[in-house]
Amino acid sequence: MLVDGQIKGVAFDRVTCALDRMGQPYEIIMMDWSQAQLMTQTGEVEGFFAGSPNKARAAYATPSDPVITENLAWYMMPGRTIDPTSEADKVSARYSAKFATSKWLGLKRDGYNVIKKPRDAEALLNMLRKGDIDVALEYEMIFQYYMDQAKMDADDLIKIPSTPQSNMVHFSNIFLAANPLFLGRFNSFLAICKEGGK
Repeated sequence: MLVDGQIKGVAFDRVTCALDRMGQPYEIIMMDWSQAQLMTQTGEVEGFFAGSPNKARAAYATPSDPVITENLAWYMMPGRTIDPTSEADKVSARYSAKFATSKWLGLKRDGYNVIKKPRDAEALLNMLRKGDIDVALEYEMIFQYYMDQAKMDADDLIKIPSTPQSNMVHFSNIFLAANPLFLGRFNSFLAICKEGGK
């Protein structure tokens, strides 16, 4: 995530640590999530992070070992009595997640009434607060960051824990075909970086 114009976060730190340890030159560019995936698919960039694996991504990219595992949660405004696991509430409530992510695509695939396409978690939180959606699906750590930025308390939203989800770097199959030893080396250094070896 961007904080004061700087890219920050656990995933960023681990990925850059692994690349630095490999001696691999790199440039990390913040861009729209769907653009990052498209540019990886066409070979314009070598990969993107951090995202969970899915069938669409598997067609053009290979995931690294998990960079970070985060807990997903359903969020709604107080006073709501929506059960996201209920078949009836799936279609009657209005849901969203960050657009073009596995979360958003999974909601659509699983028959949820997905009505908005927020570009990021901050926009997702704002849609929830304004009443544009009834339920948001997001990582706890990320949503907590934006709640803190908005000066919200923990009890300003109802949080229903969901499942943990691992997120990886998705390296372009074009890049990996030209660099067949890269992924194994990256995963080895990533393991060291996850243990705290900077």
